[in-house]
Amino acid sequence: GDEFALIFTDAGESKHIAQLAQKVLSQFEAPVMIEGREVFSGASIGIAFYPSDTDNAEALLKFADSAMYHAKELGRNNYQFYSHEMTASANQRLQMETDLRRAINRNEFVLHYQPLVDARTNQPTGMEALIRWRDPSGQLIPPLQFIPLAEDTGLIVPIGKWVLETACAQLRQWHDAGHPALTLSVNVATRQLRDETFVETVRQAIQTSGIPHRSLELEITESILLENSEDTLGTLNALKQLGVTLAIDDFGTGYSSLSYLKRFPIDRVKIDRSFVRDLASDSDDLAIVRAIIALAHAMQLTVIAEIRICCRGSPICRPSR
Repeated sequence: GDEFALIFTDAGESKHIAQLAQKVLSQFEAPVMIEGREVFSGASIGIAFYPSDTDNAEALLKFADSAMYHAKELGRNNYQFYSHEMTASANQRLQMETDLRRAINRNEFVLHYQPLVDARTNQPTGMEALIRWRDPSGQLIPPLQFIPLAEDTGLIVPIGKWVLETACAQLRQWHDAGHPALTLSVNVATRQLRDETFVETVRQAIQTSGIPHRSLELEITESILLENSEDTLGTLNALKQLGVTLAIDDFGTGYSSLSYLKRFPIDRVKIDRSFVRDLASDSDDLAIVRAIIALAHAMQLTVIAEIRICCRGSPICRPSR
């Protein structure tokens, strides 16, 4: 994203700065109309004080930057004041970025595969590729610890390319081993979708592996659909022309606007596990999931639910008729 610096002189107490920061954030709450379309945006704000934090201009910007990244780590769309502990955090971030760059060249990434199971037959119909990072000590680093950094630095583009190529090659092996109906699902980050070479990257991965185009599914988040929507629409249409399928990941956790289901060429919605895990005991979750399924089916979309343990006690897990 873009970065801007705001300088306030004689701002007074920190509570006054907090009020100013909140006013800035409030400006991003409403969508912006661009060529008749609603576009949503957000902001993360880092705050540093002169001279209490530092009397050096370069360090002041660095400290504000550290606070901004801390705001991002806390979920974005908030503000954070700099603290000296953040310097250590910033150094750790810099070290992880260095390690992440080396990991690409050292082939330290591995893919795990999660089965996608048909609720009616209880048979696997596909696999979802999940990236993990095995550091030199052999420890597996979960994606939540490095994917956000990879997106911020742009490293997600070469990492995502490796994931696509590796996963497609694995799918070809499964097809050749006698499982030609298996499909493959791969997560796509916002930064990847914005990359001008992404469609060609997908094309090359399919062509090199020799898998059928329709057997590859790309998962995107709801937030991607509301950022640079016209550019996103063009990219998704180009991907559809390749013959791949498109799914919305973590459906129901993003923005409330559902207009993108009509505008974008989506094939499937993936209900977030936060709605599924308590289906057997939470009537509200059950109602939400039923509504999502009904909406998806009415729009000729298929549905998948994120679960780790089958919710056999819930009526939602029973085949629909």
